[in-house]
Amino acid sequence: MQEVWTATELEYAFLFTLRKVTSINPEGFKPFFSNMPIDPYIKGNYRSRRLSRFTVSGNHLIKLPHGYLFQSKDYNPLVGDIKREFPELEDALIELDIFKNLVLAFSDSCKLHPEAEIGVHQIRTICSADNLGNPAPEGIHQDGTDFISIFSVDRDNIQGGETHLYTGKKEKPVFSKVLNPGELLLVNDHDFFHFTTPIKPQIHAQGSRDVFVLTSPSLLSE
Repeated sequence: MQEVWTATELEYAFLFTLRKVTSINPEGFKPFFSNMPIDPYIKGNYRSRRLSRFTVSGNHLIKLPHGYLFQSKDYNPLVGDIKREFPELEDALIELDIFKNLVLAFSDSCKLHPEAEIGVHQIRTICSADNLGNPAPEGIHQDGTDFISIFSVDRDNIQGGETHLYTGKKEKPVFSKVLNPGELLLVNDHDFFHFTTPIKPQIHAQGSRDVFVLTSPSLLSE
């Protein structure tokens, strides 16, 4: 079924894009989210994370040396001005054709320079009957980069997790949608703030939301 966009969404469509990436079957990514290290910078142990950075050369990915993530408090009031280091993506994941297709889809859609760095954040957010999972604990924010993308891999036993885009922190969202597996949202980070609402289980069991977030520049430093 073709998605119907509101007049407001159409007005901003040239600054953000939502599409289904037919060259990627998200099922192939699922095994790599089952053994994710906990994000030590967020209280509650409900978020797991890996992070690596790449450049694109033709149809090939070049993995860059490991680095740390740094954002100022202007962009991330929760953990800004902190050097955050995360385990890198697994080699077996990076070698998948669907992973290469994901990074190339981001690079091509944003028309990135061939030498542009791309950060790939692999993130799982969990929730239970007693604890909500918060995909964006820093609140409505920008990342401090040029382009960001959210690729939905899986939603297991959850409700919520709706992604919003805003032209200002105190404005109403111009885009609101639950991203379904296989959907890729591309956003100009200079023009929009973004946020994803908390998740909770549909039934009395653990739930999880698995995504890749891609940024360029990568926000990583040596």
